[in-house]
Amino acid sequence: MTSFNDFGLHADINRALAAKDYTTPTPIQVQAIPPLMKGRDLCGIAQTGTGKTAGFSLPSIHHLLTYPHRATPRGCRMLVLAPTRELAAQIAQSCRDYGRFTKLSISTVFGGVPINKQIRDLSQGVDILVATPGRLLDLIDQRALRLDDVEIFVLDEADQMMDMGFIHSLRRIAKLLPSRRQNLFFSATMPKEIAGLADQFLNDPVTVSVAPQATTAEKVRQQISFVEQKEKQALLHHVLKTEEIDRALIFTRTKHGADRVVRHLAGAGIQAYAIHGNKSQAQRTTALQAFRSGQVRLLVATDIAARGIDVSGVSHVINFEIPNVPEQYVHRIGRTARAGAEGIAISFVAPDEKAYLRDIERVTRTRAEPVKLPDGFNEMVRNLPKPVQAPRNTGGKGRDPQRQREDAQRRSGEKPNRGPRREAPAGEGAQPQRKRRFRPRRGGVGAHKGAVTRVG
Repeated sequence: MTSFNDFGLHADINRALAAKDYTTPTPIQVQAIPPLMKGRDLCGIAQTGTGKTAGFSLPSIHHLLTYPHRATPRGCRMLVLAPTRELAAQIAQSCRDYGRFTKLSISTVFGGVPINKQIRDLSQGVDILVATPGRLLDLIDQRALRLDDVEIFVLDEADQMMDMGFIHSLRRIAKLLPSRRQNLFFSATMPKEIAGLADQFLNDPVTVSVAPQATTAEKVRQQISFVEQKEKQALLHHVLKTEEIDRALIFTRTKHGADRVVRHLAGAGIQAYAIHGNKSQAQRTTALQAFRSGQVRLLVATDIAARGIDVSGVSHVINFEIPNVPEQYVHRIGRTARAGAEGIAISFVAPDEKAYLRDIERVTRTRAEPVKLPDGFNEMVRNLPKPVQAPRNTGGKGRDPQRQREDAQRRSGEKPNRGPRREAPAGEGAQPQRKRRFRPRRGGVGAHKGAVTRVG
């Protein structure tokens, strides 16, 4: 197959592909689309960034268009499960792009946003539902969603699902699905645990593999620098000033570490956003959109952004802290060198991270190019700008506005104006005062007839 037209896809799909200037399918699409169009179950093992989303969404949309009927209320015809909110939103957008000339309804549900709108969107039923497991089960528990009419079930990034502890949720979801359905199972790696999970979902599947397990992207130039943990920030500033960076993803192992890197960069006058699990969904969406649009060229992230987030033009991946799971290294550096482009992956390795590095080299069977620390590095460390202070905890939206005004006055050097003292309520409509009455206590010290107890 050298063209999408060779697959025999629905005319409206080919029209959408032409509008996106997609002409040549990727290897996994060549191997996956024909058996999926025949209704076979599929187990796909593919290196990240190889076009898995189109590989399962194009034949699935073809099926929905070939056998058209309305989804039942609170039901869906196709269910796609993704491990993260960002990946779920991305898959849904790809489905919308491929189905732009159709009347298919597509919805996305994930946590971090109000559930009521999602309930309303599902009330009439949808053709394609992309969801994270937690919010999906919330909707099922509230009887806002039923899965007994699912015709196609897709489990994407299955190995990350396992890493994030979704195994029990997946087993519960599997019991709610109809026995007659088409199953699509995709994973970047296939250890024994994932293979066991695949056996629970798949029925006589076709297996497609386009890259060995834990294979790093071919066009990624890997570099490594050995540096003390406390000196990494100075080295990061040096790399950002000397490298020709279009967009860079900077990875840390922890959420607080990501915020700390952003504050250090802000202290040096370098703009960056952070994205991790402690951020609200609005903050995560804003950061990702700003990075995609080029408004900000640096995104500091935990491994929440290591899988499936497709951002074009990422020239560099910087491992500020290398991962303690070797496969995550593969997914991280797979964010660059996408769609045939070249990329650079730079890793900072502290002495206590050398064991992680050995694991990565053993699994990937590659060795990164060593890069010496720059001349005058000790001076760079001494002259490192101080980080911007972390914002004070304001206590959330429910904090007293008067307290907020007083804090603002203190920061500006003014004496807080506390305003008039609140008087006790009086007059019509006033709340009744608490009453006191005598109530004898039962036993113990003070159990006498005149003991006073406050009630109300």
